[in-house]
Amino acid sequence: MAHTLTGEVSAAHGSKTIVVSVKTRKTHPLYKKQYSSTKKFMAHDEKNVAKVGDQVIIAESRPLSARKRWTLVKIVEVAHIKHVEAEPEQEPKDEVKAEESKK
Repeated sequence: MAHTLTGEVSAAHGSKTIVVSVKTRKTHPLYKKQYSSTKKFMAHDEKNVAKVGDQVIIAESRPLSARKRWTLVKIVEVAHIKHVEAEPEQEPKDEVKAEESKK
């Protein structure tokens, strides 16, 4: 079985390619303080289903390109990003219109 990692999709710009950020917690050998480190992996997404913010599982594979050595196994959690539409510009109130007509 291939080595698998779980991470968050941080970019999905190219066709059939995603960038997955894998966060790990490590302990410093001398000071014993825990810290977090992040590493990015390029993965192959055959059907272009993963979006930015999704939690995914990737697995090792043969070299698919110069930097792509992982493939998307499955999407664990879909990102819930709220889409906010821009409000249309409101016309000036009657008071402002009255002041403009006086000038």
